[in-house]
Amino acid sequence: MSTNSAALDNEDNPSQIQRRGHFGIITMDQDSELETLTTVRATYVAPKSHDVRLKGIRGELMEKHLAQRISEKIRAEQNPPTPKTDFCSTSQRDFSVTGFVPLSLETTQVHDYKTDEAITFWSENQQRVEGVTAVETPTSPFRKSAFFTKPISERLDETKPPPDN
Repeated sequence: MSTNSAALDNEDNPSQIQRRGHFGIITMDQDSELETLTTVRATYVAPKSHDVRLKGIRGELMEKHLAQRISEKIRAEQNPPTPKTDFCSTSQRDFSVTGFVPLSLETTQVHDYKTDEAITFWSENQQRVEGVTAVETPTSPFRKSAFFTKPISERLDETKPPPDN
């Protein structure tokens, strides 16, 4: 330590000095308040505006008009107008075509939709499907069947065994 700082910090140990700094180096009057005016604020002078026009009225109007046109152009590019919504259903678009004449085919057999069994993938491929209960009647293969729940004693009394798939 130098002799000046030793005279200022004679009662503190070195760790306290490093934490708080040297006491009384900047000012000896510790009760004084800090300055509120900085050097920058004291030396800065706001520019004085002249009452003389730097740009003409026509030039200002042209500049404003040009800026407005450019901003409208950019806004139009970034926000394109929404396309008109087509409220046309699939049947209107695909099935109501002008000039279309529907052909109705003549029936080859008489079908009763209430009683006939529907023709499906499973009814066409019933012989190849695994895990299906034995079919009692070939015309209706997927009707209810109680073969798997009948006791064996009742099944033994039957004269005709169920057909295998």
